[in-house]
Amino acid sequence: MSFLLNMIHGKFTTIPSQEEDCTDKVVIITGGNGGIALEAARHFTQLSAAKVILACRSLEKGGHAKKDIEETTGKQNVVEVWHLDLASHDSIREFADRVNKLDRLDVFINNAGLLVFKRELIEGHESMLSINVISTALLTLLVLPALRQTSNRFNIIPHIVIVSSDAAFEGRLPVQEPNFIKALDEQPSVLEHYSKTKLVQLIFMTQLAKAIESSGKGYIVVNGVHPGFCSTPLFDNTPWPFNLIFKGLLALFGRTPEVGSRALLAGAFADESLNGKFMSNGAFHELPKIMQGDEGEEMCRKVWEELISILEEIEPGVTKKV
Repeated sequence: MSFLLNMIHGKFTTIPSQEEDCTDKVVIITGGNGGIALEAARHFTQLSAAKVILACRSLEKGGHAKKDIEETTGKQNVVEVWHLDLASHDSIREFADRVNKLDRLDVFINNAGLLVFKRELIEGHESMLSINVISTALLTLLVLPALRQTSNRFNIIPHIVIVSSDAAFEGRLPVQEPNFIKALDEQPSVLEHYSKTKLVQLIFMTQLAKAIESSGKGYIVVNGVHPGFCSTPLFDNTPWPFNLIFKGLLALFGRTPEVGSRALLAGAFADESLNGKFMSNGAFHELPKIMQGDEGEEMCRKVWEELISILEEIEPGVTKKV
């Protein structure tokens, strides 16, 4: 019920347009070939970003997005399309190596995600957990050197934005289990997995922000944003009857991708007070109650430690980048 109420509230809540000057800035958006990511890339291009990189699994679709942005903004030689497949750890490594050769990186937006309704494995883990959490976390840690170098070299504060969802507020983790993520990974039903992975994603965001801040290696603002219920490629492969349900809800309560994209820019331009925070409708919003209080903080700490252990198995030494 709260999910429906949030959709209704979002429908009638305006996210302000962002007008910050992006001259010289380099921006990367994963899953950047459609929906809110495409519109966010268009905004950054209009705001005079030096380089906007669309990280896409399909270079063909990315090319169409690039052409669309160039035609609507009249700006050439800004948008680039780089290959990235979050279903492949090798692809993530190759992409991160390329990112870390950039002269600077000001904004890194983790937008790519997965919503499916049947259990399948990607890189040995349940697919939504693999893409929404493990691959997102792995990629983020691997590009930290580029963000840190930018922070120290140019004396600015780069941003990591994780596109989350208020579905995280519906998420519940198997707290009775000693290993939360392992138990989640092994659950046979995936009907509630999307909300659970979005909750774990927010936990990763808050713990990463704390770890970066305490490291003293260069300041980076990390936040999570909810763009609202928007028409997005996330729903492209939704099976019947869920596709009809989503289409009906989008018709009644959906935002346009352009309006939803403003939430991504709000996260990218957020000040230091929003480090480690969640934003909804372009403004601060409390984290899910399950993450609050002493018990919530302890749960978050355990999830972080378990996730770090998984990432170390995939890429030994990766957590030293924090």
